[in-house]
Amino acid sequence: MAEREQFGRDELAIVLSHYDIGVIEHIEEFPRGSRKAPKLLVTSPQGEFLLKRRAQGKDDAVKVAFTHQLQTFLALKQFPLPHLIGTRDDNNSLLQWTGCIYELFEYIRGNSYNLHLDSTFDGGRILGLYHKLLKDFTSDYEPPYGSYHDSKFITGSLDKIPATFAAPQWASKINSELLKSGVLRLRQAYKDAAKRVEDLGLSDWPLQIVHGDWHPGNMLFRNNKVVGVIDYDTARMQQRVIDMANGALQFSITGGTEDPSTWPDYLDESRFKRFVSGYDTVYKMTPDQQLSVAEIEAIPSLMIEAMVAEAAIPIAATGSFGRMEGYGFLQMMERKVRWVQKNAPQIIEHIMES
Repeated sequence: MAEREQFGRDELAIVLSHYDIGVIEHIEEFPRGSRKAPKLLVTSPQGEFLLKRRAQGKDDAVKVAFTHQLQTFLALKQFPLPHLIGTRDDNNSLLQWTGCIYELFEYIRGNSYNLHLDSTFDGGRILGLYHKLLKDFTSDYEPPYGSYHDSKFITGSLDKIPATFAAPQWASKINSELLKSGVLRLRQAYKDAAKRVEDLGLSDWPLQIVHGDWHPGNMLFRNNKVVGVIDYDTARMQQRVIDMANGALQFSITGGTEDPSTWPDYLDESRFKRFVSGYDTVYKMTPDQQLSVAEIEAIPSLMIEAMVAEAAIPIAATGSFGRMEGYGFLQMMERKVRWVQKNAPQIIEHIMES
């Protein structure tokens, strides 16, 4: 495993000198997220702060400026997120030095998602608030587009998977014909789901800025409430239901051990309903902005697309999904896809009832 990037002593002193946060009392490594993006927890009399150097490939100044403008707007609206700290001289949230980009954030202490239904409800509510606040938001910078929906990159990743598993470390362990037939079934499920969504009219629905990666790992909780939403690098212009469907999936998907063959097929219906109910509660006073019937009917198909996309990309690249062997993960994901296909009417009914 690659070692985590670290700050140099001189680098750290120079970067911190650009901020007015008082005398530094304590600094410790914050070993989370990308190993290519070093982070430090910095404590001073003014509070706790998180210093980050952006990883190469994630350091396009224009893209970073877009996400900063978005976060600043949300902070002004009292949205729960770590506030960016500006530099001493020009109050710039984006510090560039020797070809690198640095960011300093207010540090929010919180807990990870605990599967509690109240936490799930708030995860949906905060996504609804995010969408509502950004409905008419415009940026000075061109936002990214694209998503997991109807993506040639996803189908291309699926097509590469058999070749990935033809490598010597996998070939003797895997039945190549079974692998190919499984990949073809997932590819067909993805295409059928994408067509269903397009037939419902997604291309004609309004675009707005969405989060793009709404899952529990990008949230901090206290007392079953979201106190901080992090990671805005995937923010982009999409139809909101693409974001909402992925969020509902991420908050209701059922897992288990590092052996994916033990994972159940079903989604947790209680958590699914609570997430949707939380999202919907934001729009109770503005019923004209609630999810339309067509958007609701698109959600199961979008969840299928999201599941296939989540599995295909890393497995095509490495043969694995995190620490899990990729072939077993694909088989598990195919079971979950079939479950959603079979239970789509019930999923839609749950949303209608929320």
